[in-house]
Amino acid sequence: MIASSEPTCGTCGRGLQGVQVSASRRSGTTDELGPDEPERDGAASGGSDLLAALLDGMDAALCAFDADGVVTHWNREAERILGWSADEAVGRRGLAGWAVRSADAEEVESRLLSAMHAPGRQVHEFALVTKDGGRVLVRTQSAVVLGPDGKPAGVYCAFSEVHAQIDLERSIALSEALFEDASWGVVLVDVDLRPAVVNAHAAKALGTGRTSVLGRPLGDLLAQGVEELESALQHVLAEGAPPAPAEVWVSVRTPEGERRRCWRSGFLRLASPLAEEPVPLGVGWLFQDVTEAKQGEQEASLLRFRTQQLHRASRAAAECEDPAEAATVHLDFALAGFADHALIDRVAGGALTDAEAEGPVRLVRVAATPSGAPGPSRLAGRAGLPVRYAEGHPALQCVERVGAVRASAGAVPAEEARGWALARQWPQDAVHALCAVLRSRGRTLGVVTFLRGAGRSAFERSDAVYAEDVAVRIAAALDLAGLAEPE
Repeated sequence: MIASSEPTCGTCGRGLQGVQVSASRRSGTTDELGPDEPERDGAASGGSDLLAALLDGMDAALCAFDADGVVTHWNREAERILGWSADEAVGRRGLAGWAVRSADAEEVESRLLSAMHAPGRQVHEFALVTKDGGRVLVRTQSAVVLGPDGKPAGVYCAFSEVHAQIDLERSIALSEALFEDASWGVVLVDVDLRPAVVNAHAAKALGTGRTSVLGRPLGDLLAQGVEELESALQHVLAEGAPPAPAEVWVSVRTPEGERRRCWRSGFLRLASPLAEEPVPLGVGWLFQDVTEAKQGEQEASLLRFRTQQLHRASRAAAECEDPAEAATVHLDFALAGFADHALIDRVAGGALTDAEAEGPVRLVRVAATPSGAPGPSRLAGRAGLPVRYAEGHPALQCVERVGAVRASAGAVPAEEARGWALARQWPQDAVHALCAVLRSRGRTLGVVTFLRGAGRSAFERSDAVYAEDVAVRIAAALDLAGLAEPE
């Protein structure tokens, strides 16, 4: 790494600029002395020791030349890169014949010493020679050192291997690109699990600005999924990065309401490169929104499962001697993963044509699943008494419309939800309903009703399509059984 500022002496507060320096072969680095100035009360000795420690502790290699081109400083990093020790380097005039090839020495030295007569720092790249005869390409920054009279007294030069500098520049460029142009979210989370740096993509995904999110608890930004995310971050801080990305479902708070999202996330533990032992600075969290892809996968998986259930139900129903029993077989296979309860009601007095369905309709219970413990569907009694459905009941609407009808108790207290279900002659734990009409040979035979409890979501359009597929098979079985009287 190339030094970005002039080294200063912590004792006297002066920089190398404006200080005339001389070599110290005793310490192997340098002393800070004025011209022909004796040491006073050990202060100069203490200052030179501090300056030597500062120079030797630098990450960049440093050398300095006086106005005549004589090497006055040479630190440990310069010795590490080139192999020449301070005792071998300090006091030499120029670099020719030892640190630079003789053919290149004039050009290299002129470029370095030109900094005495140029403002600011000069940056150059050239090849230096190592002690074992190898060559290393370095990038240098050189600047003038002024004497006590304010005139140029020499040049100091900080240098590092080009590949190391390029690696540093690549790291910086990568960081800047991630936080500006990355097409996925990047968040740096501190050890308190609060965002410290957020890129534009992540801020948009969180539904807020890049600065407004900083320092806020994740619970202020996410309505659901905070516990899972914070647990993952704490694991990374304690154990390190997981071997593979993790998919986290969250609900993001937005002005339009909560949005359910799936973020495929990768985590990296960040540690300070300056500490002897790794000190965690936080976690780098990279994520990409894969909600649409996950929903597509879930829908495809659900469709495969339901198709298999329909196939299995058809094969099982084909082995039933009683068509009415075949109808309950279709009902039982449809319930798996779809609903908690199901009912089959037939039209009282026989099947209806579309014209007859426009008048008052009464329904008789044919089969139902147990309302208590789970079990197979059972055929109802043959008394033929109509079910006490009130006007406007979803099952009656289904017959009138000759189409599926969805109903839900909504977000109401449990007691009110129980009253809603009992008023519709359904099990008391039902909060969502889906009614599908039973049609066969152009007539309406009845209704099949699927019910879900509070632990499930409301029925959606895709659920209605599946219910209609099941209803077609149940209607065919009922028609075959003759449970619905012919015209």
